[in-house]
Parts: sequence; structure tokens; C-alpha cells
Amino acid sequence: MTTESTDFEPRADRRAWIGLGVLAAGLSMIVVDGTIVGVALPVIITDLDLDLTDAQWVNSVYSVVFAALLLTAGRLGDRLGRRNMFILGVLVFLTGSVLAALATNATSLIIARVIQGVGGAFVLPTTLSSVNATFRGKDRIVAFAVWGAVISGMAAVGPLLGGWLTTYFTWPWIFIVNIPIGIAVIIGALYAVRETKATITEPGLDVDGLLLSAIGFGGVIFALIEGQSLGWWKPIAPFSVFGLEWPADAPVSVVPVVGAIGLASLVLFVVWERHRARGSHRSAILDLSLFSVPTFSWGNLTALTVAIGEFGLLLVLPLFLVNALGLTTMGAGLVLAAMALGAFASGAAARHVAGAIGAPKTVILGLALEAVGVVVVALFISSTVSPWLLAVLLAVYGAGLGLASAQLTGTVLADIPAEKSGQGSATQSTVRQLGAALGSAVLGAVLSVSLAQNLSDSLEPVTAVPPPVQEQLVTATRDSAGGTISGLREQGEEGKLGPSGPEVTTALSEGFGDSTRTALFVASGFLALGLVSATALNARSRKET
Repeated sequence: MTTESTDFEPRADRRAWIGLGVLAAGLSMIVVDGTIVGVALPVIITDLDLDLTDAQWVNSVYSVVFAALLLTAGRLGDRLGRRNMFILGVLVFLTGSVLAALATNATSLIIARVIQGVGGAFVLPTTLSSVNATFRGKDRIVAFAVWGAVISGMAAVGPLLGGWLTTYFTWPWIFIVNIPIGIAVIIGALYAVRETKATITEPGLDVDGLLLSAIGFGGVIFALIEGQSLGWWKPIAPFSVFGLEWPADAPVSVVPVVGAIGLASLVLFVVWERHRARGSHRSAILDLSLFSVPTFSWGNLTALTVAIGEFGLLLVLPLFLVNALGLTTMGAGLVLAAMALGAFASGAAARHVAGAIGAPKTVILGLALEAVGVVVVALFISSTVSPWLLAVLLAVYGAGLGLASAQLTGTVLADIPAEKSGQGSATQSTVRQLGAALGSAVLGAVLSVSLAQNLSDSLEPVTAVPPPVQEQLVTATRDSAGGTISGLREQGEEGKLGPSGPEVTTALSEGFGDSTRTALFVASGFLALGLVSATALNARSRKET
């Protein structure tokens, strides 16, 4: 049994609101880091000699680790104190940031991102559960709106900040900027954030559940990301890790094997959590009884599908803007900043909209704007599209993002009691981060598959370049996530392709644009699924009322 204990009055005072600001600052830091890397990826790929698979891991491993540890982190926050876990998470996150700034190759950067993910996993659920435990009544509605606005708005700010830091400083600064912010957050937390915790009578820490969830999430994401480079079924390249090697002449690729292990582990995880809670009555990191609450179940399904679309878009668009459209990282950041403007504007108004039509319907309105916005962007995508037009269209998408995110959080947790706020918030955050990781993996895979076909088709009319060279260009462009296009653009007619250089650059840009359009249509499909589940959420909310 779990009972909530707090050391403050239910009514929010000045210190509580200052504490909310500190929690929001810490949340902003880890949310921005989930999206700030995307716009800097083209530069990082060139500087550290990464391929598309490396880039996908750099972009998604943060969310993979996040998702794997969030449930346990939320439970530890309930047990040991949410402020304590918040501060510990910020410290670990800062350590990963320093290591990321010092990275010299793909491996060191990916390891640093793993450490950042560990820290972020302790920060995010403790912010939401602290808000849920601290505020009551109308104050809680306002606090949830602030939390949701930070999630949506800062995710959109990340690309602009990343573009500015990469353009006027160097890409390591996208990680160095975390240091002063993190130090200020820790000082603020010690002063203004009150400690809250739950008295947990069930024994144990559920290490088995943690391992099963980590293996499950990691295995599925590995399969989605590595399928293109290692082979979806038949191996096309060897795979080695910790001295062990899966040869290229094996009867089956390592990808389906690891993917199957991941899926089996997730099934065992659910079975184990049910057994642990019902059979042995021991502490479990996932309280499956929460899913008996209809708004919680439908809300999390909505959050999952929406996150896949949203974060997949943030992987694909920066690569298109910089490599195919020829913008600088700052220019790409400015285009993507339109999302932030739309998100902040609508996020501020979301509370009033929700007051007029209800939170579930506000989520539906927001998701409809998101889905329509992405479809329209996809329709206008080309190698010659105006960046200003894309910015306007992305502002519409951002407006939907602000409306949906600001109200979805509170709607999902609306019927969850305060004593289970740690579990509820950690579960919701896990679902969102899993969606973020899946978004990078799924849309990255879609982009890679599309590039193989579209680049070949776009180069075919360039008769001055022989087929073997065309194949090399397709492979190089695909592996570099479009970085080859930027190099050819800079060389002009002075490169190895001579006078054909500009024509090849245009053809590759068109092929990359076609592939980006395909990926965006897939993203809009996931947003549409989120819209369907949000409609079901609205129906369930009416029944509960």
C-alpha cells in the first residue's frame, strides 16, 4: 500500500510557485536536449565522420535510455524523495553533457548521450509528480498547463538554439550550455522545491522489471535503427560488440533476432509486473492497475502515437533544410523556430480554450492542426521550396502542438490519485520517450529506404555521370544523411564531377526532398492515429463525468 506524505500546506504559496519555476527550468534543459541535437546533426556528421545509423543512435539513444529508466526513476522518487532524485538527475545529466561536448567520435558521443539519458530519466518524472503532489484544485490546472507548455514549447525551441550555437560557436556548445543552467537549477531546487515522497509498504525495488524493460525497449529500437545497415532478414554486414561478432554470412541477420528478444522481453515484463503486484504483493515499477482508468489508457496511447510523429519530424526536417535546401544551421533553426512560436502562443491560450470546450476537445483540436500542418508541409516539400513558406506552415503545426501538449498531460493524470502520481507521471513520460525513440528509428528507417529509390530515380536522367558513379553517389548520400549534397554544392564545377557537379547536386536534392515528403506523410499518419485515440479519450472523459 502507498500513502502520500508532504510537509507543506495544500494551498500553493509563493515558495511553491518559485519551486514550479525551478522544476520548469530543469525540465526545459532535458527537453531541449532531446531536440537541440537534430539541427546540429549535419555538422556533427561531417565533423565526427558519422553515417546515418550513427546519427540515428545519437538522436535516439537519449530517448531509449530515458524510456528504459523512467518507470524505475519515478518509483525511486516516490520512495527516496522527489527533490533528491531531481537534483541527482541534474548532476548526472551535467556529467553526460560535459562528456558529449568532449566527444571525438561516434562511440564517445553515443556513450555521453546514454549518460544524459540516465540523468534525464530521473529529472522528468520527479518534476511532474512533484507538481501533482504540490498543487491542488485550480492551482494544479495552472501548474499542469505550465508543465505542458514547457514540454511542447521547449521541444520546439531546441532546433533554434541548436542552430544558433552551432553557427556562432561550435556544436559542442549545444551541450556546454547545460552547465550554468544546471548549476542554477540545483541551487534553486535546494531553496524552493519542497521534498515530497510516498510511504511505500511493498518490499523490493523490482530489478528484474527494470532489466526486462531495458532489454525490451533497447532491442526493439536496435532492430528499427540497424535494419538498414545490417539487413532486415538476410545479413548484409557483420555486427560485433564486446568482442563477439555476428558474421555477414550467417543464415539470418542479427536484427530480427534482437528485435524478437526485445518483443519477448516486453511481454515478459508485463507478465512479471502483474505477478509481482498481484501474486507476491511486492513493489512493481509499473502499476498495471493504472490502465484500468480509461482516461489514463487512452491518453497514453495518444501520447505514444503523437510522440512518434512529432520527434520523427524533428529528425528528418533539419537534414532536409541543411543538406537538400542548402540552409545554414542557423537558417534551419529559424525555420524550425516557427514551431516554437506557434506552440508558445497556443500553449498560453490552451487553458482558456480548455475552459470553453474542455481539455479532451482541446487535445483533439491541437492534434487536428498538427496532422493537417504536417500534411501541408509534406505537399510543399521540394528542393526549391521557400524556407519562409515552410516556416509559416510549421507555425500552424506548432499551434496544434501547443494546444495538444498543454492539455494532454493533465487529462491523462486527471483521474490518478496523488499517492500514485509518481507511477502515473513516470508511466506517461516513459510512453512519450518511447514514442520519441520510435519516431527517430521509424522515420529514420523510412527516410533511408526512400533515399535508396528516390536518389537513384533522380540521378537517372543525368547521363553525363555513368551508372557505377551514380550508385556510389546514392550510397554516399544515404550513408551521410545528405551530407554529400552539401559537399558537392560547395565544390560546384571544381569537384571531381566537373561541370556535372551542379546538375548532380540538384538531382540529389530533389531525391532527398522526395524522401523527406514520404517520411512526413508517415509522421502525419501517426498523428492521425493519435487523433483517433484522442477522440476515444474524449468519449471516455464524458462517461467519467
